[in-house]
Amino acid sequence: MAQAMPKPGLRPFLPADGPILAEIFRASIHELTGEDYSEGQQEAWASAADDEEAWSHRLAGSLTLVATVGGSPIGFIALKGKEMVDLLYVHPAVAGQGVAAMLYNAVEQLAKARGVTALTVDASDTARDFFQKQGFSAERRNTVTLGDEWLGNTTMKKTLVAPGAAS
Repeated sequence: MAQAMPKPGLRPFLPADGPILAEIFRASIHELTGEDYSEGQQEAWASAADDEEAWSHRLAGSLTLVATVGGSPIGFIALKGKEMVDLLYVHPAVAGQGVAAMLYNAVEQLAKARGVTALTVDASDTARDFFQKQGFSAERRNTVTLGDEWLGNTTMKKTLVAPGAAS
């Protein structure tokens, strides 16, 4: 019998989170993207977290929020600059349980509070439906080269209603 997951907490990225978030990143790619990407593509994609110092620097250089249960990270989102959703990954054990939506909603609210009028994302083929459900629209198809592999993704955009604007 499945047990309901406790309500996740949310906190900012801490420097000590780098290694565990790298593991969540890799596990998410390897266990959740197999229908859309080959093993070679997954390996090339997951290698982005191989350099621990560069990985932690990337997370620290963005507005990165971490979802936790019992104090342990289970997912994260990074907003690069003011309007680019750069990373959104959850541990495969909690996929489909609302963690990604909670993380995305928190970033959207922060962006709105900062006066951002639109958010963009280069969504993987696996994540595209998720972002469509959040109100994003596809703008263009991209090909990204990682090592000897190429990966397809889609640039998507969502227009935000400015704070105080009439609904």
